[in-house]
Amino acid sequence: MSKPERKVHLNVFLRGAGHHAAAWRHPDTTPELGFDFGYYKHLAQTAERGLLDSVFMADGYVGTGRRLEPFTLLSALAAVTEHIGLIGTVGTTYNEPYHVARKFASLDHISGGRAGWNIVTGHTDETAYNFGRESHLEHSKRYAYAGEFVEVTKRLWDSWEEDAFIADKQAGVQIDTGKLHEVGFQGSFYKVKGHLNIPRPPQGYPVLVQAGSSESGKELAAATAEVIFTAQPTLAEGQSFYADVKSRLAKYSRSPDQLVILPGLSPIIGDTAAEAQDIEDQLNAYTDVKEAVERLSERFGVDLTGYPVDGPIPTRAFEQAKGIETVNGSKSRHQLILDLIRKENLTFRQLVNRLAGGRGHLTFTGTPIQLADVIEQWLRERASDGFNVMPQIYPSGLEKFVDKVVPELQNRGLFRTGYEGTTLRDRLGLKRPANSFQASPAAL
Repeated sequence: MSKPERKVHLNVFLRGAGHHAAAWRHPDTTPELGFDFGYYKHLAQTAERGLLDSVFMADGYVGTGRRLEPFTLLSALAAVTEHIGLIGTVGTTYNEPYHVARKFASLDHISGGRAGWNIVTGHTDETAYNFGRESHLEHSKRYAYAGEFVEVTKRLWDSWEEDAFIADKQAGVQIDTGKLHEVGFQGSFYKVKGHLNIPRPPQGYPVLVQAGSSESGKELAAATAEVIFTAQPTLAEGQSFYADVKSRLAKYSRSPDQLVILPGLSPIIGDTAAEAQDIEDQLNAYTDVKEAVERLSERFGVDLTGYPVDGPIPTRAFEQAKGIETVNGSKSRHQLILDLIRKENLTFRQLVNRLAGGRGHLTFTGTPIQLADVIEQWLRERASDGFNVMPQIYPSGLEKFVDKVVPELQNRGLFRTGYEGTTLRDRLGLKRPANSFQASPAAL
């Protein structure tokens, strides 16, 4: 393949024992360390040794407590890393803009400009119940809330001009209050007086990340996001999504290089293809197919438990499945699974194994050179700007990626050989945003 001029961007999605549903059962993983800071310190420092752009921690407000709270963990990781970006999920539906603006400004100051915010809206009624609400907000309304939420938060970050904190000991003036601005925001959903009570973040704004791939999600990404995480299981689907989202930027006076698209990539890496396949076979053997089919039944609102798991999925099984128009959660993931079922003649076991390995993201099993070929193809053929790397097992999957895939990408001229600049924005090639309250708002 000819070498593209563009360099690949790589984020790693930290997730306990790994991204395979059965990773915790694999002999190479240590699920008991899922709440041990030293474990995450090792993962973050491994990713930084590989010169990756960033690490990412997801979050949610329901479930069985399989992850640490991202702000606390990322703040701790900021103290034991020097260069790598630190991206955390914070939902807009169950938070307030002022709280989120303070927290991300703090993380950006603590890390010296390495923070990123993954903006989500949430997707279950169970979450609503934990916050005293009777139901989850309807999908389109959640995104309307999210758009306004992000706008308020950006204005709060802007409410301090760059040189408002002067600490002039001679004059006895610590803050130039003439350079603090009330945001005075009054919208359809939020009313915030402001200003913030912490100076503007080193990056201006933490890098804004968005992870929805529905129509509402793509539009929010085009309007506000600087990085988008997405699930695209094939090259053709990646190319279609890439072209679609990039084409939406112009209506918001944005250029294509102002949004970095990172599909999920869930690899299993071996020194030989046979070794990698052995790992995949082990993981699939640990997968509880019966439980997975029960979860699919719940997701789609049809009983799938009476069919043979090793027989082809009958078309009639999904005739009464919930349509995407009725889904008030993750619409894009719902549609992705339906498309997979309709396009390929899979058995229930094969479907479960496909989803267990990457939850609808691009999966890969093979050697470092083969994986580098895939990454280069997606970059060269405009299916991505890089990848959100999701190793199916930790820590070995990340260690192999850093020690064997990264050097191959560097040899091809596809990846950096040293960190550039000092902030996450620098690494991603993103400009520092202008302050909307400054007299001369040109980007630095």
